[in-house]
Amino acid sequence: MNKVAFIGGTGLSSFNSLQVKATKTIKTPYGDASSPFILGELNGMDVVFLARHGIKHTLAPHKINYRANLWALKELDVDSIIAVAAVGGISKNLGPVSIAIPDQIIDYTYSRQHTFFDEDNIQHVDFSFPYDKSLRKYLIKSANEVNIDVVEQATYGATQGPRLETAAEIIRLRQDGCSLVGMTGMPEASLARELKINYATCAVVANWAAGINSDVINMNEIEINLVEGMNKVRKILVQFCNYFN
Repeated sequence: MNKVAFIGGTGLSSFNSLQVKATKTIKTPYGDASSPFILGELNGMDVVFLARHGIKHTLAPHKINYRANLWALKELDVDSIIAVAAVGGISKNLGPVSIAIPDQIIDYTYSRQHTFFDEDNIQHVDFSFPYDKSLRKYLIKSANEVNIDVVEQATYGATQGPRLETAAEIIRLRQDGCSLVGMTGMPEASLARELKINYATCAVVANWAAGINSDVINMNEIEINLVEGMNKVRKILVQFCNYFN
């Protein structure tokens, strides 16, 4: 029986449908996690919920302690993670409020603690396909079953943040093959792989990336789009739980 964790990003710092059973704080060799871990039940399945940016959204993407978060989830016997992310859309089929289940990622971040394997314990892990095939399949099936359209293939470009990108940077990402741009996809995905935790992302497009249309990015519009998009994600995740009961 898989034990699943949901990591909530911008727009998903809580999950009202979750029946809370306990709250735990886990000590790790890497310091404190982003927030206490919420243990509860969703649609009959035991799950763990973590607010990636903290309960009050106080942690910028480059300040998140990804190693502590992932290590603690492993300590809680989690073997599958669904990471929810707010992103910008680059491809024409990924406009605001779209949902994507990415299958690839390109890492543009820097200076983040990105591995558990330091100079005394060097190991290399295969990362050819960063997202778990089975989890992606269940997310896509769940979306179809609740009549929510999702883009089934997309490449996530992970940038440093917290600022948004320039129009020229988005041109570069598009030329590199990125469909989406976000700030928290790495090193979260690779750390999960190092710990042998299955990992997939459910991404909500909050806005067009810089320069894709002629408008300046409007933060109020992003907040409105996230409300609608995260409501879709909640429906998908509730349905997703049926595959693990």
